[in-house]
Amino acid sequence: MTLLTTRPATDSPAPYRWRWAALGVLCLSLLIVVMANTALIVAAPDMTRDLHLTSAQLQWVIDGYTVPYAALMLLAGVIGDKYSRRGALLTGLLVFGGGAVFGSLADTTTAVIAARMVMGVGAAIIMPATLSLLVATFPKSERSRAIAAWAATSGLAIAFGPLLAGWILESHSWNATFLINVPIAAIAAVAALVLVPPSRAEGLGRIDWIGGLLSVVAIGALVFAIINGFHFGWGAGPLVGAATALVGLAAFVAWELRHPQPLLDVRKLGDRTVGGSTLAVLLLFLSAFGAIYFIAQEFQFVLGYGPLETGVRLLPLAAAVSAGALASGRLAPRIGVRGALVGGMVLAAAGVLLLTRVDGGSGYVDFLVPLVLLGLGVGLSQPPATDAIMGAFPDDDLGAAGGLNDTAIELGGSLGIAVLGSVLAAGYKDSIAGFIDGAPLPQLGGDLAAQADYAMEVSRESVGGAALVAQELAGNPFSASYAQPLLEAASTSFADAIASASLAGGLALAVGAAAVAAILPGRSRD
Repeated sequence: MTLLTTRPATDSPAPYRWRWAALGVLCLSLLIVVMANTALIVAAPDMTRDLHLTSAQLQWVIDGYTVPYAALMLLAGVIGDKYSRRGALLTGLLVFGGGAVFGSLADTTTAVIAARMVMGVGAAIIMPATLSLLVATFPKSERSRAIAAWAATSGLAIAFGPLLAGWILESHSWNATFLINVPIAAIAAVAALVLVPPSRAEGLGRIDWIGGLLSVVAIGALVFAIINGFHFGWGAGPLVGAATALVGLAAFVAWELRHPQPLLDVRKLGDRTVGGSTLAVLLLFLSAFGAIYFIAQEFQFVLGYGPLETGVRLLPLAAAVSAGALASGRLAPRIGVRGALVGGMVLAAAGVLLLTRVDGGSGYVDFLVPLVLLGLGVGLSQPPATDAIMGAFPDDDLGAAGGLNDTAIELGGSLGIAVLGSVLAAGYKDSIAGFIDGAPLPQLGGDLAAQADYAMEVSRESVGGAALVAQELAGNPFSASYAQPLLEAASTSFADAIASASLAGGLALAVGAAAVAAILPGRSRD
């Protein structure tokens, strides 16, 4: 084998010899994209304390990555088709790694958000490139197995992010968690040059730049509106964002229907297989990311696990996603796309709905079975859904197909954290309000009274805030007796909030499973 692979896999009548090694490179590239989202879950408390982040600032530290990631994937996939899919992968890895280095050096909130946005741009280029290169490299007979391995990687990354970040946080500051990605990106880039064959669409005309701009505006504005509206209220900003998204989406559809070479053939969404599979992917990741969002908080702020302990305890979810993805490669050909998709969604819904049973006295064991069921459901459903979406597009449109699939994943995740996170926050505030309003605090005056009021408001806002306030109270002999009652009230209130959010997420997934079953064609048309 030469040091640089320059011959496209499609130029040879036989399957590319090093295709499984190339798949390993693509999975490694996918790994850092997903880890960048989940690693921040355990780093957030340290970042909040160090940078004195407000709730809004913390949200944008998280979602500074999400907005460009979701908005640019469709256009980035098509650009990769046009010029070079491997070139797009390498460019994305370079941008992503550069953003990670910038983040490791950042010491202000603005710099951290900027670094996350740069990483989001890199991720938007990487993720559709991995899928389009996979499909271009593997023959159709092996494609479903390759996609199952690709999907299993995302399951591993869900837990590897918190696990590696937690390990680093044991002895380093949160800045070092950004550096997890740099050596992996460098290794993936070098390996891609050696093992991943170049690929591009043949006969693809000029890029539909107007359609690309409209897609970026529509998706970016939609994600912005979802994040801000559900977390901070539907004021002028989120409402303008939502209106912009609706206008942009309508303009995008109208333009694409008339364009001779559209960025995305929107008529494909009317295809039952594509439409049903896209809906399934969106709802699966809505529930999965929403559940991970509040389970990680439960582990850290209620059960008292450190960052590394939290990552270790999320491993069953990752293992279940990977096991489900590998099993789907055998099951889907036997029971069909609809059977695998709906069955996985029902399993995932059962896992989320089991979380409605948690209470203030629940321990880790009470979360174990829901985590495993959710992971198995996602693992069983995602590979056949992705395979169905990619298989419905011609080889010249693999970038658009990958962009559509990946946009559904990221949009679903954004909805999960925003919508279910909003239900969680509202449920917590309502539940703890009685304790806060009737807290038996001593009569105070002056600055002490202001500090006590601030502490109670912080405790009312989030379980993390209550945990920090209780820690401060416990260290003061005059207020130590109030620490445990506050912790118990916060724990019970957060459990009530988890039950409410889980009910919403589980029902959405269950109703979605019924809708997907009705939309997808039966076995005769799989």
